[in-house]
Amino acid sequence: MKIRRHKLFFCCALALCVLSQLHYYSVNALSFLWRGKGNPSYNAHPERWPLQWPVPFDTGLWEPGEYREEKGNAEVGEDPWGKEQPDSGNVNRMTVTFPDPKGPRRELHKQSFHLRDDPTLFFVHTKSGAYCFREGTEMTSLKDHLGQKVQAAGEGQRKILQANQEEPKSAQGKSAWGKRLVKCMCRPGWHGPHCGIPTMVQHSNLPTKGRLTPRKVPRRVINAININHEFDLLHARFHELADTVDLFLVCESNFTAYGNSKPLHFLRLLLNGTYDYVHNKILYVLLDHFPKGGQQNGWIADDYLRTFLSRDGMSRVQGARPDDVFLINDADEIPAREGILFLKLYDGWTEPVSIHMRKSLYGFFWRQPGTLDVLSACTVAMLFAVYNGDGISLRRREYFSMPGFQNYQRKSGHILVQWSIGSPVHYAGWHCSWCFRPEGISQKLISAQNGDFPRWGDYVEKRDLNYIKGLIRTGGWFDGSVGEYPPTDPKEPMYSPKYLLKNFQLYRYVLDNPYALFW
Repeated sequence: MKIRRHKLFFCCALALCVLSQLHYYSVNALSFLWRGKGNPSYNAHPERWPLQWPVPFDTGLWEPGEYREEKGNAEVGEDPWGKEQPDSGNVNRMTVTFPDPKGPRRELHKQSFHLRDDPTLFFVHTKSGAYCFREGTEMTSLKDHLGQKVQAAGEGQRKILQANQEEPKSAQGKSAWGKRLVKCMCRPGWHGPHCGIPTMVQHSNLPTKGRLTPRKVPRRVINAININHEFDLLHARFHELADTVDLFLVCESNFTAYGNSKPLHFLRLLLNGTYDYVHNKILYVLLDHFPKGGQQNGWIADDYLRTFLSRDGMSRVQGARPDDVFLINDADEIPAREGILFLKLYDGWTEPVSIHMRKSLYGFFWRQPGTLDVLSACTVAMLFAVYNGDGISLRRREYFSMPGFQNYQRKSGHILVQWSIGSPVHYAGWHCSWCFRPEGISQKLISAQNGDFPRWGDYVEKRDLNYIKGLIRTGGWFDGSVGEYPPTDPKEPMYSPKYLLKNFQLYRYVLDNPYALFW
């Protein structure tokens, strides 16, 4: 009897080993197919791909402008994507009055946005044959194929001018050795033959670095965010990404995540000119109702915010192409410009894409160990074919189990491999949690959703401003614990978004502990 049991155990163990080996080789075979030459058309001209999968008919993404005008924009309260919206339950839908109903910004929540190509000249050809990323290349000199410096007439460090080469002539008047090949000389922080790969990508786990090529036509980048009262961080985001992102979808609700009514603060700031420096890239999304069951289960409300943001926002975007980039973040998650610019300018990366973000609490002065690796981006094609246009589905790491995954992977001609911009030691963005003044933290406590327990806003003593100041001073948490934080210095790389550091005094409360010297 014992011998039979041993044989049974041995057979089971052998079967497990065989299955493990088969899984290992299947994964490597997929990687080989991606790296191989079986799918050259995928990276050649992605902007020309036809959509080979069903797309919601009323998204507005690929409809002619005339048809869009005939159909009109969805009224607030109507379903903008062909599905019945959840009943608001016991919370009534609120009517919002927009100032200046005859002005140029009337009914912002109904307006559409037409994406256009970015005319910026990111790469420059030299007469000697080099094709260089302007920002990542030393402009005073270029290198030829022998490693010798070739001087370029200067208009400053930010521009490549054509480098003229004199070639020795043979007796027949022809070139004796042909044109000298000039290489791009990369600045610190930039890599690759064209000096367009930032360090945060160079040191990432991207499996296809050898296949990266600059695009002739940049992708358009759409950044979707929900806003409550993170207005200083919103300024930091806009200044960090304004020259890279082509459209910001900003969703605001007149309900808190808990279900209480609140004013539309962002709308007021948008209308009074606070964001005029970037208003031509903002599409305002208004969520004027609260989902049924959201008060009993706060995660329903939390998920619905992102679902409504992506579906309502994208339904009003015209002219998007399948290979454009859709990027979704929380308001306190700010991607670094260089990583998003890479997605915009290069072919050859896989999807979906996550971002390693520097973690901090109450301000950038309390840096937490490790990074927050947030799944944040994919192409517009994948957003609709795999995630059904739902931003919350993108945030989850379950794309391989989604119904449209296999079909999208097969028809697109490439293997889906999730990867991360940055690494645990190379930040690609910032996650600044609870980064407010004490009054802002108290407001966040009150408006927090009813699902992340314990809900500290239910305790009056936790909302006391002096108590909150003490937490900021020590880096403590509401449960009485105090984390271990490594020392920080505003001069260290990737301490905070550059705009905040340039305006240090204005944003000092999140850059330098304001209560460290007074307790």
